[in-house]
Amino acid sequence: MGRLQKILIPFLGLVLAFWFYSARENFKPEMLKGKRVIVTGASTGIGEQMAYHLARMGSHILITARTEAKLQKVVERCLELGAASARYVSGTMEDMAFAEHVVKEAEASLGGLDMLILNHVGTSYFGYFDGDVGHVRKLLEINFLSYVAMTVSALPMLKESEGSIVVVSSMAGKVGFPFTVPYSATKFALDGFFSSLRQEFSIQSVNVSITLCILGFIDTERAVRAAGALLAAEPAPRAECALEILKGAALRRRELYYRYGSTRLPLLLRDWAAELLDYLVRSRYRLDGAGGGPSPPAPPSLSRN
Repeated sequence: MGRLQKILIPFLGLVLAFWFYSARENFKPEMLKGKRVIVTGASTGIGEQMAYHLARMGSHILITARTEAKLQKVVERCLELGAASARYVSGTMEDMAFAEHVVKEAEASLGGLDMLILNHVGTSYFGYFDGDVGHVRKLLEINFLSYVAMTVSALPMLKESEGSIVVVSSMAGKVGFPFTVPYSATKFALDGFFSSLRQEFSIQSVNVSITLCILGFIDTERAVRAAGALLAAEPAPRAECALEILKGAALRRRELYYRYGSTRLPLLLRDWAAELLDYLVRSRYRLDGAGGGPSPPAPPSLSRN
């Protein structure tokens, strides 16, 4: 009977999940028309694609990243695609003051905020953990503490608009993955903070949704260049990923898994077959390409400009 329960419970979970998501309201692009949105890490990759989707839907967009020249091009393209307005602020999220400045800029230029999309990440390596505690601390400041700082600054506006917080995370924030130790630590921190904050919002009747986005291997140029040689998996398209994130955010979903089959389903193994899940995770890597030590610091897989 015990073994049967281990099989039936995950299966029942799948059935319930399918019913729950299929029964929910359908996404319509009009849901984001005129919305005031901040997108961080928006000069390349998923953030850039989210900006373009929002532009097509007629949103007011404020984007940020480090590289001003890239941001200028993204803003120009957003305006061509039909954005209600598009602006940028360049700077580094290593500086908590800059994180807060972005939110103040949204208040000044947009008159408020409906959606805060936290998507930026700091530069890290893809390889065996090298023992550098300082690097872990710096990455926590960029990948975690700046998210907290922006959320705190944006909350008064989001409470007023009954808006949304969108946190772009990773399977590496749900399951321990090799070669991403510092990065994974920051993503686990995001899960803990925002899942707990969601609970407090519920208790306090704060009508601000939090959507945690659990992503797999996406075909951003940086990810493919750095991790493609080690991962025995095909990356998912970033434009489609970006659209799914926006759909989940507009529908105020608790969590968004992309792609569902390669992210949500494996997590059903965590509680009843953890060692099997660990084995399946390792089996996705071409370990003969990992070498005997850490990759060179700062390969581009885990950074967004």
